[in-house]
Amino acid sequence: MKIERINPIPPLKTARILLTNDDGIHAPGFKLLESIAQSLGAEVWVVAPETEHSGAGHSLTLHQPLRWRQISERRFAVEGTPTDCVLLAINKFMADSLPHLVLSGVNRGANMGDDVTYSGTIAAAMEATLLGVPAIALSQVLRQQEPVKWRTAEVHAPEVIRALCARGWPGDVLISVNFPNVAAPSVRGVALAPQGHHKVGDNLVERIDPRGRPYIWVGNLHADTTLVEGSDMERSEAGWVTVTPLSVNLTDRATLDHLAGVFDTGTVA
Repeated sequence: MKIERINPIPPLKTARILLTNDDGIHAPGFKLLESIAQSLGAEVWVVAPETEHSGAGHSLTLHQPLRWRQISERRFAVEGTPTDCVLLAINKFMADSLPHLVLSGVNRGANMGDDVTYSGTIAAAMEATLLGVPAIALSQVLRQQEPVKWRTAEVHAPEVIRALCARGWPGDVLISVNFPNVAAPSVRGVALAPQGHHKVGDNLVERIDPRGRPYIWVGNLHADTTLVEGSDMERSEAGWVTVTPLSVNLTDRATLDHLAGVFDTGTVA
């Protein structure tokens, strides 16, 4: 099927790129992202959370003041969520010179399968997409108790970003890229892959604090997750960089058609 509307992205050497994340402005993965963006030769803007907001999803700060501090030219730290950062960047800090591209990450940990709905990294890219700016979310897969293989993202991100921007993608789609938990030379290539099934948060750990009150830690994914062949999780486990397009329109057309006629009013567009 032919895609009619593709967001234009200028040559990266002449582009303005906005960087953000959910791990916070001082995170190692964010420093890596800055280095990657600088290697593309672009004009780089930084608008990132002052502190970590992992798991924030697509949340906005609505019931308290949204504050920021300007660290230097084109560099801001925001006391808010990743979504707040993109909103401020596009509507305030860069209002007179809008970004051509938003890069979110590099996240410490995977954003694959059903986990994307929780991710602040994905949400920042989604907010940019809703505001009309092409966006790529980048994540480095890791295994707990092992050093993060940042070098894998460092080596492979520039080529992936260049290839995606040269091709372009629809205006209502964001791109999620995950770098596998293997050394950079062991990466098998880049694979287009749909979401698999991978959900965090159902492994609850209950404990008692020093005052005798119960509390719960929301745990990680259960270890017996099934890997669907060809999915982002399965391809990543096999050593591939995965590229997954995500639509901001969550409507399921098949179910919309299936329910047609159930209700008296309204038609399926």
